[in-house]
Amino acid sequence: MSAVREASSSATDATPATGSADAPMPRVVSGMVVRTRNGRLSLRVQGRALAVTVALLVTLTVVMGVSLTTGDFELSVTEVLRALTGNGSGGADFIVNTLRMPRLVTALCVGAALAVSGAILQSLTGNPLGSPDIIGFTNGSATGALVVIVMLHGSMTQIALGALIGGLATAALIHLLVFSGGMQGFRLIVIGVGVSALLLAVNSYLITRASWQEALEAQAWLIGSLGNRGWSHAAAVGVAVAVLLPLAFCFARRLSMVEMGDDTAMALGVDVARTRLVLLVISVALAAFATAVTGPIWFIALAAPQLARRLSRSPGPGLVPAAFMGAVLLAGSDLAVQRIFSPALLPVGTATGTIGGLYLIWLLVTESRKSRA
Repeated sequence: MSAVREASSSATDATPATGSADAPMPRVVSGMVVRTRNGRLSLRVQGRALAVTVALLVTLTVVMGVSLTTGDFELSVTEVLRALTGNGSGGADFIVNTLRMPRLVTALCVGAALAVSGAILQSLTGNPLGSPDIIGFTNGSATGALVVIVMLHGSMTQIALGALIGGLATAALIHLLVFSGGMQGFRLIVIGVGVSALLLAVNSYLITRASWQEALEAQAWLIGSLGNRGWSHAAAVGVAVAVLLPLAFCFARRLSMVEMGDDTAMALGVDVARTRLVLLVISVALAAFATAVTGPIWFIALAAPQLARRLSRSPGPGLVPAAFMGAVLLAGSDLAVQRIFSPALLPVGTATGTIGGLYLIWLLVTESRKSRA
């Protein structure tokens, strides 16, 4: 159990220094440093965090270009641009706008949503294992979606609603179990793992209740896939991301202060309980909508925030770099399974599960060594 003990918060390095009333008080806000001097605020963007964000954006552009131009039918960049602007030939227009672009947009939105969801939870718990797939929110969303798929035979909109209700209900249950004994990151992880195991059993039971065809569809959905995703899927997760990500970025400053500790955050004017609740709802909603569209895609929410944080060396949650990292990881993984294993239709969840499993082993070994040090 020592391998999953609460990681020491890096925000302690950003604790405001005591001194005179005129002394500058630095605050870390998602890769930015806000300094208070004589009642005025000055903003300084961390150069390394900005450089990492730009590098991720460039990498994402390359992945998008390769995804749209390569495959069974290779297209030039010019043909892709013409198709995107509505001036392409019939074949190019169908390949780009019907087959490749919806899948790519879905991957980008789902990757960003999962990464930001994981970044919020890891920041709230102060633990690198705090992600929706480890704690159980993803399995809760899957349970809600499976109820709609297997028992109610619902539409895509109803599946998304079921996933959201399932995720929120799981979050409410874990909230009651955890916060009754005080907010502790290690306690949240342990209880979340238990709830996740219980929900996994419920999901297996729901599949046994389904017909043979429904069971096959549900099992394929549980692996996590971007195959056969159209504009309806991209639009559903795109709207969720367009609404929830700006809210998460608006609360990034308060999240950074909460990382410093409850007493420090309250001294800086942050309503800690309300901030935690709002951010928890945002995190669960992001994971739920992503799960509803693609099924559970494991380890993006776990690995992306930590990779972005280690690269940028930011003491804050770094939601923007995390979002780009999640989009790069999922879009890149989907591109890899399409090109390397073609013509086999390998779900992207198998790739992220393999990569994420290796990352989780490395993370557990690293945290175990820290606990013995």
